[in-house]
Amino acid sequence: MRRRYLARLSGPLLDRIDIQIALTSPSRAELRADRDLAGSSAAAAQRVRQARCVMERRFAGTPWRRNAEVPGPSLRRRWPLRSEATRLADRAFERGLLTTRGLDRVFRVAWTIADLNGQERPGPEEVGLALDLRLPGGRHE
Repeated sequence: MRRRYLARLSGPLLDRIDIQIALTSPSRAELRADRDLAGSSAAAAQRVRQARCVMERRFAGTPWRRNAEVPGPSLRRRWPLRSEATRLADRAFERGLLTTRGLDRVFRVAWTIADLNGQERPGPEEVGLALDLRLPGGRHE
């Protein structure tokens, strides 16, 4: 049923979804193992608050408050990423795996990952993770 539903979604609609990952039900062993790795909700909320403060400082004097609100052209012009950071995403774009809109979404998610990790700007790891969240299954490599 899921496959039929996804097949009915058009490319332009999917292109407007930032994160596209397939999830499977975890086993009991996986749930037990993850219990020790998971942080508390309070710690996660604190990271989000800190990331939002960083975004608000970055976007001071602009009409935007969050990474998700910044139009792609403005994001690329005002906050460009180094070429070594965008290499994988650029390659996926050139291979037709990403549209311009999809590429912008990858960069917005990469900025959010960097903000959550307390980094000044996204590097290759953050862009790679954002790309993995956009193109699951290593299709970009």
